[in-house]
Amino acid sequence: MTRPATVRIGATYPPYATQLVVGHHHTVADEPVDAGGGDTGPAPTEILLSALGACTAMTLRMYAERKQWPLEGVEVKLDYAQRDKERTVITRSVELRGTLDDEQRERLLQIANACPVHRILTGTVEIPTTLA
Repeated sequence: MTRPATVRIGATYPPYATQLVVGHHHTVADEPVDAGGGDTGPAPTEILLSALGACTAMTLRMYAERKQWPLEGVEVKLDYAQRDKERTVITRSVELRGTLDDEQRERLLQIANACPVHRILTGTVEIPTTLA
Protein backbone atom coordinates (compact mmCIF):
# COMPACT_ATOMS: atom_id res chain seq x y z
CA MET A 1 0.00 0.00 0.00
CA THR A 2 1.43 3.35 -1.02
CA ARG A 3 0.94 6.23 1.38
CA PRO A 4 0.22 9.69 -0.04
CA ALA A 5 3.02 12.25 -0.11
CA THR A 6 2.80 15.85 1.02
CA VAL A 7 5.39 18.36 -0.15
CA ARG A 8 5.79 21.86 1.33
CA ILE A 9 7.94 24.85 0.45
CA GLY A 10 7.82 28.32 1.94
CA ALA A 11 9.78 31.54 1.92
CA THR A 12 12.79 30.03 3.66
CA TYR A 13 16.51 29.83 3.29
CA PRO A 14 17.79 27.98 1.40
CA PRO A 15 15.16 29.16 -1.10
CA TYR A 16 14.36 25.76 -2.64
CA ALA A 17 14.59 23.53 0.43
CA THR A 18 11.38 21.53 0.35
CA GLN A 19 9.87 19.30 3.04
CA LEU A 20 8.79 15.85 1.91
CA VAL A 21 6.39 14.03 4.21
CA VAL A 22 5.21 10.44 3.74
CA GLY A 23 3.49 8.91 6.74
CA HIS A 24 5.75 9.70 9.71
CA HIS A 25 8.85 10.11 7.52
CA HIS A 26 10.24 13.60 6.91
CA THR A 27 13.06 14.40 4.52
CA VAL A 28 14.25 17.30 2.39
CA ALA A 29 14.69 17.96 -1.29
CA ASP A 30 16.69 20.92 -2.56
CA GLU A 31 18.58 22.14 -5.59
CA PRO A 32 22.37 22.14 -5.83
CA VAL A 33 24.19 25.39 -5.05
CA ASP A 34 24.97 25.96 -8.74
CA ALA A 35 21.21 25.93 -9.44
CA GLY A 36 20.46 28.48 -6.71
CA GLY A 37 19.69 26.04 -3.92
CA GLY A 38 21.40 25.24 -0.66
CA ASP A 39 22.16 21.56 -1.42
CA THR A 40 20.44 20.51 1.83
CA GLY A 41 19.05 17.40 0.13
CA PRO A 42 18.93 15.66 -3.21
CA ALA A 43 17.33 17.42 -6.17
CA PRO A 44 13.95 16.09 -7.35
CA THR A 45 15.55 14.44 -10.39
CA GLU A 46 18.04 12.73 -8.08
CA ILE A 47 15.20 11.52 -5.88
CA LEU A 48 13.61 9.98 -8.97
CA LEU A 49 16.83 8.06 -9.70
CA SER A 50 17.02 7.00 -6.04
CA ALA A 51 13.41 5.77 -6.13
CA LEU A 52 14.14 3.59 -9.14
CA GLY A 53 17.34 2.27 -7.55
CA ALA A 54 15.69 1.54 -4.20
CA CYS A 55 12.76 -0.20 -5.86
CA THR A 56 15.11 -2.27 -8.02
CA ALA A 57 17.24 -3.38 -5.06
CA MET A 58 14.25 -4.16 -2.81
CA THR A 59 12.42 -6.08 -5.53
CA LEU A 60 15.50 -8.20 -6.27
CA ARG A 61 16.05 -8.91 -2.58
CA MET A 62 12.40 -9.93 -2.08
CA TYR A 63 12.44 -12.19 -5.13
CA ALA A 64 15.72 -13.87 -4.16
CA GLU A 65 14.49 -14.45 -0.61
CA ARG A 66 11.28 -16.02 -1.90
CA LYS A 67 13.31 -18.33 -4.15
CA GLN A 68 15.88 -18.93 -1.37
CA TRP A 69 18.69 -17.88 -3.71
CA PRO A 70 22.09 -16.91 -2.27
CA LEU A 71 21.85 -13.18 -3.05
CA GLU A 72 24.11 -11.43 -0.54
CA GLY A 73 23.68 -7.88 -1.75
CA VAL A 74 22.62 -5.57 -4.56
CA GLU A 75 24.14 -2.29 -5.68
CA VAL A 76 22.30 -0.20 -8.25
CA LYS A 77 23.98 2.76 -9.95
CA LEU A 78 21.83 5.16 -11.95
CA ASP A 79 22.39 8.28 -13.99
CA TYR A 80 20.80 10.26 -16.77
CA ALA A 81 22.39 9.52 -20.15
CA GLN A 82 19.99 11.93 -21.85
CA ARG A 83 17.45 14.32 -20.41
CA ASP A 84 15.71 16.86 -22.57
CA LYS A 85 12.19 17.80 -23.71
CA GLU A 86 12.03 14.99 -26.24
CA ARG A 87 13.51 12.03 -24.42
CA THR A 88 14.93 10.80 -21.15
CA VAL A 89 17.38 7.92 -20.94
CA ILE A 90 18.30 6.54 -17.52
CA THR A 91 21.25 4.18 -17.30
CA ARG A 92 21.01 1.54 -14.59
CA SER A 93 23.80 -0.83 -13.65
CA VAL A 94 22.94 -3.64 -11.24
CA GLU A 95 25.64 -5.48 -9.31
CA LEU A 96 24.52 -8.76 -7.76
CA ARG A 97 26.65 -10.21 -4.96
CA GLY A 98 26.44 -13.85 -4.01
CA THR A 99 27.04 -17.26 -5.53
CA LEU A 100 24.32 -17.05 -8.16
CA ASP A 101 24.44 -19.10 -11.33
CA ASP A 102 23.96 -17.57 -14.78
CA GLU A 103 20.29 -18.56 -14.93
CA GLN A 104 19.56 -16.92 -11.57
CA ARG A 105 21.43 -13.75 -12.58
CA GLU A 106 19.48 -13.53 -15.86
CA ARG A 107 16.17 -14.02 -14.06
CA LEU A 108 17.06 -11.29 -11.57
CA LEU A 109 17.78 -8.94 -14.47
CA GLN A 110 14.28 -9.64 -15.81
CA ILE A 111 12.83 -8.99 -12.35
CA ALA A 112 14.73 -5.67 -12.12
CA ASN A 113 12.90 -4.54 -15.25
CA ALA A 114 9.57 -5.39 -13.60
CA CYS A 115 9.97 -3.47 -10.34
CA PRO A 116 7.01 -1.15 -9.64
CA VAL A 117 8.88 2.13 -10.19
CA HIS A 118 10.34 0.85 -13.48
CA ARG A 119 6.82 -0.03 -14.62
CA ILE A 120 5.55 3.43 -13.63
CA LEU A 121 8.36 5.17 -15.51
CA THR A 122 7.97 3.06 -18.65
CA GLY A 123 4.16 3.07 -18.69
CA THR A 124 1.67 5.76 -19.48
CA VAL A 125 1.54 8.30 -16.68
CA GLU A 126 -1.23 10.84 -16.30
CA ILE A 127 -1.12 13.59 -13.68
CA PRO A 128 -4.45 15.42 -13.35
CA THR A 129 -3.68 18.57 -11.35
CA THR A 130 -6.10 20.86 -9.51
CA LEU A 131 -5.75 23.92 -7.35
CA ALA A 132 -6.80 23.40 -3.72
